[in-house]
Amino acid sequence: MAFVFLLEQVLNGLLVGAYYLLIALGLSLIFSLGGIVNLSHGAFYAVGAYLAVTLTSWIGFAGAFVASPLLVALLGVVIERLLFRRFYRADPILSLLLTFGLAMIIEQSLRIIFGASPLPFSIPTALRGQVFLGSFIYPRYRLIIFGVALAAVLATWFLVYRTAFGRVVRAGVQNPDMVGALGISLQPYMTAVAALGIGLAGLAGVLLAPISGVHPAMGAEILTAAFVVVVIGGLGSFWGVIAAAALVGVVRGLTIYFFPPAGEASMYLLMALVLLLRPRGLLGERIQKFE
Repeated sequence: MAFVFLLEQVLNGLLVGAYYLLIALGLSLIFSLGGIVNLSHGAFYAVGAYLAVTLTSWIGFAGAFVASPLLVALLGVVIERLLFRRFYRADPILSLLLTFGLAMIIEQSLRIIFGASPLPFSIPTALRGQVFLGSFIYPRYRLIIFGVALAAVLATWFLVYRTAFGRVVRAGVQNPDMVGALGISLQPYMTAVAALGIGLAGLAGVLLAPISGVHPAMGAEILTAAFVVVVIGGLGSFWGVIAAAALVGVVRGLTIYFFPPAGEASMYLLMALVLLLRPRGLLGERIQKFE
């Protein structure tokens, strides 16, 4: 029984890592290409959750699952065109202040529209239940989150590493001036990356809404952990962020099993240890424009 409980904690940790990953991937992509320190990323996660609650009553959870991330991605396109692109070549501190203010605006807007109290939102009936593997029991919906997160990460990997779009994005991360010299405008690629990254945050909000609660400050609660994953994984490293999310999740799960009071602190201790040994993160790449 002790082994079963330990395995459950590890899987719960990987589940936490999965939704950290969905948010951290977008953070990493937007910062790597545009140099935007997006402190409003968690707010888009909250918007995705609130859209899921609102749309489910109209088109069901399946419809909200598809529509909410797309609407959040569309919001990302608007934000990128109106705000982000004015700060790509500016001091990163300015983008930090911009996105901090944007996060406050979104959070307070959610509070004004929906109220400060958490909204009730439960797992759809069709997705409830348990999966039995011998003496091991695990909630079906949590396994679905694993599957959706894995599919989203694989789709993002394919887009970044197996398409012409991804080749331009990766070249733009390393040397945007050279890409410009070849006559390729990075503006539409930056818009697409912002839509992709912010849409992934919206997807995480939809998936986590039934099990983490829906309230205006939910974005601020998860943003710090997502930044920890990006820092541990390393700037500009797709696989680094994936490895960091899994590592943070497992360390957190095991810490909760052996020493519950240090569960939340474990990720920060892990980040400090990684930065002491490898300041660029686990798989951080050298990016010319940030040197």
